Amino acid sequence: MSFSDTRLRVFHAVAKHLSFTRAAEELYLTQPAVTFQIRQLEEHFDTRLFDRHHNRITMTEAGLTVFTYTERILELYRETDKAINEMTGMTRGMVKLGASTTIGEYILPTILSSYHELFPKVRVRMTVDNTRLIVRKLEDATIDIGIVEGPVQNKNINVIPCLEDELIVILPPGHPLAKFKEIPISKLKAYPFVSRDEGSGTREVIVEHFKKANINYNDLDMVLELGTTESVKAAVEGNVGFSVVSSVSINKELRLKSLTAHRIKGVSMRRMLNFVYPKQKFRSKAVEEMLNFAKSRCSTIKVDI
Repeated sequence: MSFSDTRLRVFHAVAKHLSFTRAAEELYLTQPAVTFQIRQLEEHFDTRLFDRHHNRITMTEAGLTVFTYTERILELYRETDKAINEMTGMTRGMVKLGASTTIGEYILPTILSSYHELFPKVRVRMTVDNTRLIVRKLEDATIDIGIVEGPVQNKNINVIPCLEDELIVILPPGHPLAKFKEIPISKLKAYPFVSRDEGSGTREVIVEHFKKANINYNDLDMVLELGTTESVKAAVEGNVGFSVVSSVSINKELRLKSLTAHRIKGVSMRRMLNFVYPKQKFRSKAVEEMLNFAKSRCSTIKVDI
């Protein structure tokens, strides 16, 4: 009696995350379906592969052995797919892409549209989250490639520049600071501030630039912390306060004149948007083509205000 590829993949996901819930999320399955597959595999081997302890699980010795072989088997599957695809000249398969919020909302849609035209047989599954969570997904192999806004410190991850972005102050028309083309940074403390959430790459970069200008981020009059650039822009349009966002995110608002954009006097708030991917991991042809294609498109994107 053999066991199916599905059970191997389900087992691998549970073992990697040590979580039935996270495995279900990664595989787009229900948790009962994941539990059923693991139970079937344990019945096949007639032994437990996981020990359950209240709210956590650990692998048994048998589970560790199965995990070692499963890693090798799945890697061979991927290598086989790549070898055959290269022989036939067809790029196909799945690319799991993760992007931090600004990139996922304002840069990647056009890149993915063009990529799909060239590689119609490749399916792309994109996750949009803050930089911290995207890096975590990359570390546990939930995604193949990440494109993030914030700095990444991990010796096991390659960081390759994509493009330089500028962060700018946005204001509703008629705001007292709107009269300044370049706003003195000391004046920002006097007005309500709408911030991105903790873990946001944009926020980390702003904190660092303000620190260099001797401004403590926490000294700002922070009235809201929001999870997306769209919600930040909506709050600023509603006269809640000023904010700092990526220049690539406000083309529509500048065109409609619902927001104004300003630099901070004497402070250059630029940051690099980066590709991140594991240093030592087999990559399918589809993943390699996505990485190369996105790199080439990054150089054509203009982010001037």
